[in-house]
Amino acid sequence: MSQINPSLSLSNPVAHADMSTRQKLGLTLAGIGLLILFVTIFGLTLPNPALFLSISIGTIILGTAIYARSTYLHLPEGIKNNRVWFDSLTSRGVIGWLSAIILTGFYVLLYWFPAYLGLGAKGEANTGFIALFDPLAQALEGNVASQWFAYGTLYTVVILALGYKFILKYRHNRYQVLRTISVMFFQLGFAFLLPEFLLLMNLPFNDFKNMWPLNYYFFESWHIQQLTTSGAIGKFMLIFGIAMIFIISPVLTYFYGKRWYCSWVCGCGGLAETTGDPYRHLSDKSLKAWQIERWLIHSILLFIVIVTIATRYSFFVRNPDKYAVTREMFVGIVSIIFGGLILMMFFRPNYVKNLNKNVKIGTVIILSLIIGLTIWAYLGEQKEVFFVNGAKLRQWYAFGVGAAFSGVIGVGFYPLMGSRVWCRFGCPMAAILGIQQRFFSRFRITTNGGQCISCGNCSTYCEMGIDVRSYAQKGQNIVRASCVGCGICAAVCPRGVLKLENSAMDIPQRTNDLRAIHITEDQIRILN
Repeated sequence: MSQINPSLSLSNPVAHADMSTRQKLGLTLAGIGLLILFVTIFGLTLPNPALFLSISIGTIILGTAIYARSTYLHLPEGIKNNRVWFDSLTSRGVIGWLSAIILTGFYVLLYWFPAYLGLGAKGEANTGFIALFDPLAQALEGNVASQWFAYGTLYTVVILALGYKFILKYRHNRYQVLRTISVMFFQLGFAFLLPEFLLLMNLPFNDFKNMWPLNYYFFESWHIQQLTTSGAIGKFMLIFGIAMIFIISPVLTYFYGKRWYCSWVCGCGGLAETTGDPYRHLSDKSLKAWQIERWLIHSILLFIVIVTIATRYSFFVRNPDKYAVTREMFVGIVSIIFGGLILMMFFRPNYVKNLNKNVKIGTVIILSLIIGLTIWAYLGEQKEVFFVNGAKLRQWYAFGVGAAFSGVIGVGFYPLMGSRVWCRFGCPMAAILGIQQRFFSRFRITTNGGQCISCGNCSTYCEMGIDVRSYAQKGQNIVRASCVGCGICAAVCPRGVLKLENSAMDIPQRTNDLRAIHITEDQIRILN
């Protein structure tokens, strides 16, 4: 007897059909892999960790691949976001809340209580969860696993497995396929394998794609000393890291916007796009959320700038002759960088034409205070700048931003606040790239307002909480500092209204142009 389907949908009447046998098989295999990891968290040390880790990773990847192929390949090409507002996992239901609690709890243990995961203290052997990764760590870096090695391994496995699922889901869109392959490559090669091989060769651990301020310890004394004492390769790492900050990143952002990093390279973005894809519609699109976003992310950027200046100044005071850069040179560098930004706002006003007047005034005051307090500390022979111990500031930042925000909240809250919580509200790297994208970049999303049918797909699936539809309805180009250029808004648009472009440097003009005629109720008159 055939099953009666009460759905009135003409486009996809079997959207909520029961799982196929292959889907069940895929979930079963992935579940077995997760079960092995789960039991070790409770302190169970498995007798053959290399075998069980291989089984766990293998079944997770294989199971995810079988499930993804069974879910998407038998359907016509096109994005399938069926029932995301009804499934408990993706609509802040019971399963969604439980997932958030479990993820958050795992990150709390990872950052602050790794002993409960089995990390051996003071030379003791690892047990449980961490011990499971010892054979792989010894093979790659010649040492037993730390909690960060275990986490990095799982992080990479998840991006690879769910990245494949993402590729199948968006297989009709070349841009989505290419950028997903890119983040999978950079995570596996640059963030995981290469740093481990460097450790195996007794060289400093270094993720070449990670830069300040996301890598907030880059200018720390121990890190600089580690690089400068590691021969030519260490010095190359230092020079390359500085070039990434001041040359490579600004140039790429000028031509391609922040998407080159946030959607093609960054590991945080890679996890958000693959693991967080089912939750992208949960991002808050309200004006209030946008206001909180702007205040919060730029406050964190200011925080890390202050931390970096404070720690570096105090270091040069205590070590005046240790490096080629002296305290005097450091004060000069700070004055030139921030003074240059102030001068640009006065002598190149067209670049900040669309910036609110109060924001301009506040920016000038803050930059002037940074310069003034740095010079005041130098002239007054003070050991600390900003009247606060730099090391203490760094500890606050590492705890509040580097751990609690980026890890615990940034990933743990995927099922509650969407996939880009950290990228949208907290990442200082996204803040810097966003400022440049907003005022000094050729990237924009162009709109063809005449074709817009106001379906709202673009706004719904924008993980950064941008109300894309409002721009499309006005025929206005989208140049938002928060936009990571993922291109999902264009991919889900049924009318081809949106297009990602790198055009001329005319953002101050084109962002204000409205190419759609809007008639208000007051303009309507009945003629007698």
